[in-house]
Amino acid sequence: MVEFHPGMLLNALIYAVLGILIFMLAFFMVDKMTPYHLWREIVEDKNIALAILIGAISLGMCIIIAAAVH
Repeated sequence: MVEFHPGMLLNALIYAVLGILIFMLAFFMVDKMTPYHLWREIVEDKNIALAILIGAISLGMCIIIAAAVH
């Protein structure tokens, strides 16, 4: 059985914050590359197809970031 070390918790927090920051940056870049504002298109115009596409892209980015950061 592995003993608990505070450094493990600190590493997990650092990797989590780093992953979230990288994801936010990647999502911001995707938003800037599209010809329209994603949030407005999804929320105000109720574009369900775009919401599904952005969700799939987000999951893909998260998997890649998690593998790269870990």
